[in-house]
Amino acid sequence: MDYMLGGKDNFAADRAAAERALTLAPELPMMARESRGFLNRAVRFMAAAGIRQFVDVGCGLPTQGSVHEAARATAPDARVVYVDHDPLVVNHAQALLPDSSRTAVIRADMRDPDELLAHPRLTELVDLTQPVGILLVGVLTVIPEDDVALRVVQGFRRAIASGSHVAITHPISDTRPEVTEKLAELYQDELIVRGSRRRNVRTLADVEPYFEGLQIAEPGIVKVPAWRPDSGVPAVDPESFWAIAGVGRKP
Repeated sequence: MDYMLGGKDNFAADRAAAERALTLAPELPMMARESRGFLNRAVRFMAAAGIRQFVDVGCGLPTQGSVHEAARATAPDARVVYVDHDPLVVNHAQALLPDSSRTAVIRADMRDPDELLAHPRLTELVDLTQPVGILLVGVLTVIPEDDVALRVVQGFRRAIASGSHVAITHPISDTRPEVTEKLAELYQDELIVRGSRRRNVRTLADVEPYFEGLQIAEPGIVKVPAWRPDSGVPAVDPESFWAIAGVGRKP
């Protein structure tokens, strides 16, 4: 993500993978910018709704417009826990983002939401009896098994308090199946996939169940640029975009 956004905090392996992906989909930097824009808008939306604690799952390296910056623009007292499973990413992120009374970076596996949310450093900052913002932005695609990805979302939804919010983005194959199929193959070669592969990323129909049991905020589950654009008008044509976004509130 950082490399696609033009940042300098990335690894050589990230840059190499990104360059290969760019040969298949030159629009990826634009998509990365729009995804980061959605993340910031979703965090500000949650903060305006009273959320003061956030868990950014699969955060990667800190980059421009990080969650704590977006949250504190509205709520200076907001607390943020960044989570990743890659030890190199976690170590580097901890160096870039020093631990504090309101911000932490931890290593945990999103495949086990209960264990992730029980991490001692997370529970120091986040009170799970109070509303929390769970951010699953662009991360569920790394889980190839549909049932596991759905269980992950259900696990977070079950564990959080009433009034909590969940933000999800996910690429879909409905719009450009030929491109997303090649990218799925590339990234599964780059990642250590636990004995399972996909022919393509999920469809919109596959992703919509992630939002079940949540009260979906307007404008619903839409293409990323169409989710509450700051100017009121999407910066790019949503119909050309092959990722969706949504924010839901747990009743």
